[in-house]
Amino acid sequence: MVTDMIKHAMTPAPFDRIMRKCGAERVSEGAAKELRNVIEDIAEDISKEIVVVARHAGRKTIKKEDIELAMRHH
Repeated sequence: MVTDMIKHAMTPAPFDRIMRKCGAERVSEGAAKELRNVIEDIAEDISKEIVVVARHAGRKTIKKEDIELAMRHH
């Protein structure tokens, strides 16, 4: 699965920082990992929509505009 590949590339640290920035005093490693998992699932769903937009435009390459268009309809 795509998210399994991502999990090896993304550490929990950025998700810990996000929660601390939003006011959390302490974040367990398990919480940071779970937020990472949730965000990865969301990113995978959005990416599927982005691919559809690019293919509809007759392209194999995803462009910034594809992301913007997919997000307007999300």
